[in-house]
Amino acid sequence: MLSVSRLAIAAAILSASLGLPGCQATNPAPSLFAAAPPPPPPPPPPAASPVVAERIGKPLGGDASFSAIYAETKDGAFTVPAVKAGQVGAAFRRQSVAYATKEAPGTIVVDPANHFLYYVEDGGRATRYGVGVGREGFVWAGEATIKSKQEWPDWYPPKEMIERRPDLKSTVVQLQSGVGLHGGPHNPLGARAMYLWQGDKDTLFRIHGTNEPSSIGHSESSGCIRMINQDVIDLYQKVAIGTKVVVLGSPHAQALNLAQSAPGR
Repeated sequence: MLSVSRLAIAAAILSASLGLPGCQATNPAPSLFAAAPPPPPPPPPPAASPVVAERIGKPLGGDASFSAIYAETKDGAFTVPAVKAGQVGAAFRRQSVAYATKEAPGTIVVDPANHFLYYVEDGGRATRYGVGVGREGFVWAGEATIKSKQEWPDWYPPKEMIERRPDLKSTVVQLQSGVGLHGGPHNPLGARAMYLWQGDKDTLFRIHGTNEPSSIGHSESSGCIRMINQDVIDLYQKVAIGTKVVVLGSPHAQALNLAQSAPGR
């Protein structure tokens, strides 16, 4: 008759040869002869609501491709620097998500409260980008239209901004259309800009890139909508002149008043 110790060894060898669970048991020190507990049932699927569906959206290409999506890129005469993973939170990286909205595909919807921009697509989905938005006193809501768009745009800060920021006086120069800064990697408008108008009036607000990716997900701008340069290039390729832009209401937001608009970056 086998001793208890030999029987224990034989049982262990049999368990290994049959591929039975080992480290999956919840009991930290189970008896060798105890019956293996049945596997727990799978969790129920999430409720089919827009909020839950959005949360289970996956980053485009998955986390493994972050370095590819936000890699250093040659763009015309300039180079777009790579974005480091630590500069932008995972929630604010480009993602394809389920998105319920009454707006037609091709519309841009900006959610300042959560620092997201949605490019509405067919089938109840959207591409979601993280954005930086206006700080307190520069938060607005309303509708506008993309009247024009430019690659590596020059930047013309309003005189009100130059008055608030005397340090800008040493960086701006006389350009074709006024005092400003030539387009390029050090320009606050970044790699692309889309100019927002209401009817025949320039709102002075822009959707544009930024050379400060760490500002994405924050409220630091003077009312313009900032995007990671790689993201604004992606959005720029999708939108056409005449695209509708809807900026949702948020705490402290004011309806767009063109007479009081004094944005810059």
